[in-house]
Amino acid sequence: MEERLELAETRLRELLGELTDPAEQNTENGKKSLPGDWRDFFVVQIRLLLQLREVMETLGSGTADTAQYQKWNAALYEDILPEHYADSFCEPGKATKIFGEETGRLLCAVAAEMRCTIPYAYELDVEPVLIRMEFLLELYTIAETSFTEDGLEPEYAQLKDALYYFVSDYYETECERRVGQLVDPSNRFAKEIIATADLSNTEYLYRFGEYITDNEIRLAQYLAKLPQERIDLMADTFTEGYRIGFVNTGKDLSKKRSANIRYPLGFERVVKKAIENFAAMGLECTIYRATDNLLVGRGLYKNGFFGANPNKQYDYDHKEDLALILDGHLVNRRLECLEQGFITYKEQARVHAGPAVVETFGEIPFVPQSKKTACKLNEEQQELMVRFRMENTRITNQYIPGEERSFTIIAFPVPAIGEQFEEIFDATIEINTLDYQKYQQIQAVLIDTLSGAAQMHVKGCGDNRTDLTVALQIPEDLSGQSAFENCVADVNIPVGEVFTTPVLEGTNGVLHVSRVFLDELEYKDLSLTFKDGMVSDYSCANFAEAEENRSYIEENVLFHHKSLPMGEAAIGTNTTAYVMARKYGIESRLPILIAEKTGPHFAVGDTCYSHEEDNKSYNPDGKEIIARDNSVSILRKTEPKKAYFGCHTDVTIPYDELGLLEAVYTDGRRATIIENGRFVLPGTEALNEAFN
Repeated sequence: MEERLELAETRLRELLGELTDPAEQNTENGKKSLPGDWRDFFVVQIRLLLQLREVMETLGSGTADTAQYQKWNAALYEDILPEHYADSFCEPGKATKIFGEETGRLLCAVAAEMRCTIPYAYELDVEPVLIRMEFLLELYTIAETSFTEDGLEPEYAQLKDALYYFVSDYYETECERRVGQLVDPSNRFAKEIIATADLSNTEYLYRFGEYITDNEIRLAQYLAKLPQERIDLMADTFTEGYRIGFVNTGKDLSKKRSANIRYPLGFERVVKKAIENFAAMGLECTIYRATDNLLVGRGLYKNGFFGANPNKQYDYDHKEDLALILDGHLVNRRLECLEQGFITYKEQARVHAGPAVVETFGEIPFVPQSKKTACKLNEEQQELMVRFRMENTRITNQYIPGEERSFTIIAFPVPAIGEQFEEIFDATIEINTLDYQKYQQIQAVLIDTLSGAAQMHVKGCGDNRTDLTVALQIPEDLSGQSAFENCVADVNIPVGEVFTTPVLEGTNGVLHVSRVFLDELEYKDLSLTFKDGMVSDYSCANFAEAEENRSYIEENVLFHHKSLPMGEAAIGTNTTAYVMARKYGIESRLPILIAEKTGPHFAVGDTCYSHEEDNKSYNPDGKEIIARDNSVSILRKTEPKKAYFGCHTDVTIPYDELGLLEAVYTDGRRATIIENGRFVLPGTEALNEAFN
């Protein structure tokens, strides 16, 4: 591989000389040379790859200093920063204007794929850099041959075939790599930095090879000045929630040997302590990089460790680049390679305990621009991606059984939230460490009222158009069974919700919110209509055209499914978090993890018990939670491919948009739980104290 890398690098250096030397561009024998736009395209890509080879050589020699790291940080990401993006070959509008619609989209995706080599260079990982060098050389050969021998632009089909086989050929190694990073703790790149760096000096952040901004630096600086007791509190809350998640679901943590930490850069002091805590539980941590490329998939959501996002519009523009080549064979190939990766690591996968995730909030909300020049999946490809996600979930659960693993998620603000960052951070720590026993008792009152009801009726107030009736499962034995789970601060931190799996049949009406942020995307006037528990209609007001709004929801909420069931109905009880958000004016910046605790919320997609429906679960009072299935998830017993969707998206109605939430019984009785945004059910009044 090193020999191949040397050959590729040598050829790229030769090409760079030829492409930038005017003498080499003369036309001979009446044949065309490579036109200027094509030359410029290849020069930009070659220079990036050669710059990354220099990064690898400098890192390999151990001579990199802080000034060098900072120089790389500026130079490697400059091309796609918002102020330069319009002039980048990664911008689909520019690429299609120069090269035409088909070829432009393909070369735009290629330019983005070349950028995927940046993090690999920092890890001195030869193969991912090498294969992209060789792929670029293959494309150059196609272009050069066409222009110099035929005098014509290269055929799109030939370029597309090269891209297709690049992806197909390297699925195997990439899938094995990603599975290994998830379950095999031997990858020590991030752990080595965390263990050995002086975390009081934020220069260490540049060593990760991610884009670093003032946001990450200020976060690390703030955590560096906190007393160790405060850091311990944050880490202990995080890891103890993970442990309790196993206890509360009756799973045996002692059988597990690894846990996966996912987090944004800047939290290294907390992560370092969390690693120690997990070690005390007998778990060694895996920490891998959040990677976006054509081989693993692209999107806005970052899964792993990650730095700043240079340009979210860039990510949005490229999230469906696979549409250029996606077909049934490619999906089957990826699934086969994924399964083979799990077979390779089946022993490590069996003892993997699941993810422990640190999320952040506070960045300026992203409102994407929808571009007709960007790649879009067609209807057939959308169905293929739906199948892939469902099969991907099935395979993962086969080798890391859902009934044996757990998770935990916690969230903190970042400095981008504003001048009151430190106050908000301290307030968030308090929210994350609220007295769960107090909430547990109050939520038991809610559950006792709801568990005997046939329906939950919800209406909005003011401009909120919500009018929704949710059918509920009724326990046969109210003394020993419950329809709702009493959720305190274990896997989902902070404390504060009761939730159930609704009965789909009889769940009807409209769910509406004036403004909500889901997976970093804003939705204005989001409306979902349910008929027998399935989404039957949807709209929002983000764009001028109704069809564009529907497309936005189809892509980012329904994930290209024709419809999704209501997988969860819940009541958030964390009024303290709600009031904190209002106090600092950050409601729009809360992550769903906290936002879902600040009002009733309803999820579309899989249930909260996905792949664990046969595991008996119990509330703290000993009552069995019986509402673990609906008429879709139960298909796992007869038609497993129709039972799961691989997604779960919560939509929360804030208290100030809520007019009524009541339990409705079979005999016609009604019990009001929330009225005009305040809890009125006897025994829950303490939740209103935060409002005062």
